[in-house]
Amino acid sequence: MPTNTFAILALVMAFVVSPVGLVLGILARRQIRQTGEQGDGLALAGIIVGGIGTALVVLAFLVFALALVAAGSGGFAP
Repeated sequence: MPTNTFAILALVMAFVVSPVGLVLGILARRQIRQTGEQGDGLALAGIIVGGIGTALVVLAFLVFALALVAAGSGGFAP
């Protein structure tokens, strides 16, 4: 049985564009359940790495936004 293409792409894209890897991993696992192809571990790794990467990007964006707000208001002092 061949390896699911979305599963391979999920793992690769999780390191390049995390949200894409996350979505592809979810789609791959859904396809794998229907077709019985190999690659469930790759898809799961894509979901985990993509999820962590996406969370880190969101956290970095929030920290950046808070820093901008703090800089605009004259700093953290009241």
